Amino acid sequence: MRAMPEELTLFDIGPTTPGSILRRLLDDKGWTQEELAAITGRSRQAINELISGKTGITPEMALALAAAFDNSATDWMKWDAAYRLSLTKEDTREVRLKARLYETAPVRDMQRRGWIKQTKELVELETELKKFFGTESLDEDFTFPVSAQRSERLGHLNPAERAWVFRARQLAAALPISDSFGAKRLDAAERELRTLAAYPQEAKRVPELLARFGIRLVIVEPLPGAEIDGASFWLDHSSPAIAVTLRYDRMDGFWFTLMHELSHVRNRDPLSVDRDLVGTNAGEILLIEEHEKRANEEAAAALIPQHEIDSFIRRVGPLYSKVRIVQFAHRMKIHPAIIVGQLQHRGEIKFSHHHQLLAKVRNFITLSALTDGWGRTTGTEVT
Repeated sequence: MRAMPEELTLFDIGPTTPGSILRRLLDDKGWTQEELAAITGRSRQAINELISGKTGITPEMALALAAAFDNSATDWMKWDAAYRLSLTKEDTREVRLKARLYETAPVRDMQRRGWIKQTKELVELETELKKFFGTESLDEDFTFPVSAQRSERLGHLNPAERAWVFRARQLAAALPISDSFGAKRLDAAERELRTLAAYPQEAKRVPELLARFGIRLVIVEPLPGAEIDGASFWLDHSSPAIAVTLRYDRMDGFWFTLMHELSHVRNRDPLSVDRDLVGTNAGEILLIEEHEKRANEEAAAALIPQHEIDSFIRRVGPLYSKVRIVQFAHRMKIHPAIIVGQLQHRGEIKFSHHHQLLAKVRNFITLSALTDGWGRTTGTEVT
């Protein structure tokens, strides 16, 4: 295939029409329009309209011209497209701005949940997002305030997860609390919480109990694409908050997530956004950061002492009958769902086993906790 003259490459033709390129090639060959029509099997009128710019190049014409001049049909199509684009005066600034805003946050889902106002005005939409995230610019990886003294970047979260964390903080900041937090009282808080884990309906008492120990609890339904179970953070150096998604409406998941986040509070981890606390087999986890491993271990032990669950596994496994699980749960004074959850997480039983022992908890906890989701919303004025 003969190479095209340097001046006819796609990047150099500018507004040159395919017709002017064709005219130059005809001159190089010494052909007339009639001769080209005869060679390509097209009418002289079709060749003339192409040269004069009245018509564009179809794929069929591109193939015919490429065969006649021993070049590429793709080049003919590119030259035609480049010329037509040069004639277009479409202003794409609004499209670029809208793409940037939608890349920053799940706009439609946030509007649907009432987190930002419904608006089609781009300037107003940008203002809404800046207000929601508490930033003056959406161009950078803005930070999440984890306490009054410090912030943390959230580059490890996708847009849906990042928006969820900010919403959780908004709700927690709006939640009044009368008692101050004291780290020395956490053992007492954990013991009291543990007594509620025997019955699903007792979950409704959790928010008030935590509030007595200076800990805020909010429930926020996750946005599509946000695979989060819970998070913990600090509004200031003495105001911890816990947020839970309940994306799996399982009693074991709620209690393990709650205790996991309580461990982060106990150890004053500045911000923890946790996923896959429920529904992930321990054998599938290849690498867990040290503070997450610590929180997992402390959460599990808070619900069932490790020596007790280890002894149960040695005595009963691998034949974990419903009767034996229920008996063990009664002895531990805890709901059987939590036993099942720990056995599943340890890989002792499959996630499809003993579903009849799993209990739901969402309808109980959302009765008393500040909740955003499942038809409940606090509106857009929470800041």
